[in-house]
Amino acid sequence: MPAVSVVIPSRGVAPFLPVALASVRHQHDVELEVVVVVDGSEPEQLGWLRDLGDPLLRVVRHDRPRGVSAARNTGVSSSIGEWVAFLDDDDVWAPEKLNRQLSAARSSGRRWVYTGAVRIDVDDRVVGVEPVLEPEPLMRRLPRLNVVPTSNVLVHREVLDEAGPFDTCLRLTEDWDLYLRLAEMGPPAFVPEHLVAFRTHPGQSSLDSAGLLEEIEAFERRHGVRTDRVAILRGAAWSCLRAGDRWGALGLYGHAIGQGDLTSVARALLTLAPEQVKARMLSRMAPGDRSEFDEDQRWVDGVVRASR
Repeated sequence: MPAVSVVIPSRGVAPFLPVALASVRHQHDVELEVVVVVDGSEPEQLGWLRDLGDPLLRVVRHDRPRGVSAARNTGVSSSIGEWVAFLDDDDVWAPEKLNRQLSAARSSGRRWVYTGAVRIDVDDRVVGVEPVLEPEPLMRRLPRLNVVPTSNVLVHREVLDEAGPFDTCLRLTEDWDLYLRLAEMGPPAFVPEHLVAFRTHPGQSSLDSAGLLEEIEAFERRHGVRTDRVAILRGAAWSCLRAGDRWGALGLYGHAIGQGDLTSVARALLTLAPEQVKARMLSRMAPGDRSEFDEDQRWVDGVVRASR
């Protein structure tokens, strides 16, 4: 039996999927299987997956689109590993990600584990670093804000079965909802290094500001918490802006202003600026010293080369 089952939901034509798969195939010293769940695509669109002839890879297909939560649930039910890890089809793992997480979980006796992450763009360029909280402050902050970057968590199957599946009624907070249920069963272990790269690109699902607020309200009622709505809206707006969706960003900043966040006024004005001005301002807002990204950029570049 493999130690880890890697579940990858995929939608339609997935241009970054080869890089994601390469990052899984090159994991160091871990016995694993990979389950790619094709959510409603035509069979020929991802037929190349079966042509790879990889004995560790299985492809499962939904005849019609059912959403990312249902795809992940199908992947879990189709897998057999002792541990389960989730990877989106446009994200990337460092080669030691799973090995380091397994070691951290086993040495601590904890049954779910996360690590640090960086953000990359469509050109595989590291454009930001997510802060890595230790487990105790993360547990305190998690009810207010999802501070676990995507494509990150490794969880023991028994704990995942006890926590329950991803909620298919949730479209934007489904991973956060799972993390809170996992937290109820105990704190996670963590690896402080940046071993995940999650990608921002125009092909991502657009964020509807009204829909996001509606889902946040439902999330708060379900868990009995008060989330940091301003931080959520600003983070979502920044992602839209990075992905080129200026109107989506404007709507989200507008709702943040409606929540009393006056600093979002200037950010909202940025979305209306000409493209050349906006590009200059975005570059100024990005970290100027890229030397802190060198190590992360090296492993990202290595995975990209391995995918070709």
